[in-house]
Amino acid sequence: MPMHAHSHSHSHGHSHGHSHAPANFGRAFAIGIVLNTGFVAVEAGYGFWSGSMALVADAGHNLSDVLSLLIAWGAAVMTARPASARFTYGYKSSSILAALANAGLLLIAIGAILVETVRRLFEPAQVQGWTMIWIAGIGVVINTVTALMFMRGRKHDINIRGAFLHMAADALVSVGVVAAGVLILLTGAMWIDPVTSLVIVAVIGWGTWGLLKDSVKMSLLAVPDNIDETEVRAYLSGLPGVAAVHDFHIWPMSTTETAFTAHLVMPGGHPGDAFLHDVADEMDHRFGIHHPTIQVECGHENCALEDESTI
Repeated sequence: MPMHAHSHSHSHGHSHGHSHAPANFGRAFAIGIVLNTGFVAVEAGYGFWSGSMALVADAGHNLSDVLSLLIAWGAAVMTARPASARFTYGYKSSSILAALANAGLLLIAIGAILVETVRRLFEPAQVQGWTMIWIAGIGVVINTVTALMFMRGRKHDINIRGAFLHMAADALVSVGVVAAGVLILLTGAMWIDPVTSLVIVAVIGWGTWGLLKDSVKMSLLAVPDNIDETEVRAYLSGLPGVAAVHDFHIWPMSTTETAFTAHLVMPGGHPGDAFLHDVADEMDHRFGIHHPTIQVECGHENCALEDESTI
């Protein structure tokens, strides 16, 4: 952990601990893109052939998901690239931009499905129920398999969560189309198709709202939800010799990594490298903060020792 002396008896401690690189989902992205691209072509073709706009709309939704997978994969590749003289953090934040773009694509897909659903409520169309059932059934299998490939990473990476949500949403849409096909065969009521679509849109919308909210917060460098800012501040304030904590910042570097900076006012003098190593290790293992930068200040002349909530 390097230390750099300053004219005001300040020093910095930097620690990056062990690697927190996100898991490699390249194979999952490749398989998902190939499977879904092929299915889009088949579903759209059968949709036009059978007269089922539900299948055509579902194919359009699947196409948006293929694009979202490409965006997410591109972000994963960019995130793994090393830092440069200009991009000193590397391209890690591209994963946040990808999550935001995925949320936007989902909203567009929801809008397209909603428009078609409303139209079909007023203009029910004759469709071939069995074609809907078989084609949408294949979609359920393909989308479920793809979603399962991303399931293990969805809690640790919002970008992977976006891919998982897209695929899970597609599986739900396809289940809805299968159910609609069965009910249409049994009852002959064509309004069943658009009503089922409305329910599916509501389910997708709920998941999309969460993804959009989280990705916007990350874009604005908000403290990640899994980190309690007050607990981190209390931990630092309670360290032996610390009189005050200021210039305190926690922000997401990417969808999987968190950075942190703080100034610790320690009138008794610099505690040494071992102290900084221990604090950095605790920040990593206790709070999940992988890139802490801690500055120790030995003097009070420029330090706000009053109410810490204002600093």
